[in-house]
Amino acid sequence: MGLIEISVPGLIEVEKGTKVLPPNVILTSFNKVVNWSRFSSLWPMTFGLACCAIEMMTTGSSHYDLDRMGIIFRASPRQSDCLIVAGTVTKKIASVVRRVYDQMPEPRYVIAMGSCACTGNIYNVYSVVQGVDTFLPVDVYIPGCPPRPEAFIDGIIRLQEKMRREQFRWSHWR
Repeated sequence: MGLIEISVPGLIEVEKGTKVLPPNVILTSFNKVVNWSRFSSLWPMTFGLACCAIEMMTTGSSHYDLDRMGIIFRASPRQSDCLIVAGTVTKKIASVVRRVYDQMPEPRYVIAMGSCACTGNIYNVYSVVQGVDTFLPVDVYIPGCPPRPEAFIDGIIRLQEKMRREQFRWSHWR
C-alpha cells in the first residue's frame, strides 16, 4: 500500500518532503524541523591547543562573519553542541578533551581541525596523540597546517549537511 497524494491547489514544493501552502503554511516532517533548527544554530565549544586556534579565531572575526550561519562560539561545554579540537593533542591533555566532550549535551559533534588533530602531523613521538579519533568520534576532518578560514567554513558547512540528513538523532529512541 503506497502513500496517498492529495492535490491541493496553490501547494508549492520547495524541496523534497517540504511543501508551502500560501499564506505561510508549511507542511513537512518533524524530523526536518528539528534538523533545520539544529544546523541553523550551531554553537561550537572551542578547544584551541596550538596554531590552528589562531585560524579558528580569525574565522570568528567580522571579516568571515560566522554569525550569518547561526554559529556562536561558546566557552561552556554545557551550552555547546559541537567540539572543535584545533591543534596538537598531547596524551596529557587528551583526558581533559574527553571530559569536556562528555559534559556536552546530546547530540554532540566533533570537528578535528588541522593536521595535528587529524593525524598527529610530523609529531610521531610518545607524547602526541596520533589523531583525535583515537579517543573521540570525529564527524568532520579539516586538513591543513594550519587550515585557512575558508577551509574551516567549508568543514562547518559539511557538518551542517550531515546534520540535515540525520533521522531520529534527536530522540531517545535512536
